[in-house]
Amino acid sequence: MKLGLLGLAYLFSFGCSQVQNAYDCNHICNRYSECFDSNYDVSACESRCKDTANDNQSFADKAESCQTCEDDKSCAGATFSCIDECAGIVP
Repeated sequence: MKLGLLGLAYLFSFGCSQVQNAYDCNHICNRYSECFDSNYDVSACESRCKDTANDNQSFADKAESCQTCEDDKSCAGATFSCIDECAGIVP
């Protein structure tokens, strides 16, 4: 029984280490474009977001918080509720 639980714990920890980013920079940048600026350069935003998140864990955590905050909100709701979470990721 202990060996089985140990094996399961190992597999679980290995599986978790494979998930690098629980957020989607493209989603965050597209959402900004859809809600605020239809001319916003989504590709540049996505590249900047990915590059910065790969180099900075604090930024990656903020991107995850931003997407989590935005996910269940309308554009207007996200504007007022997600300012702190998304500032610095998108303008």
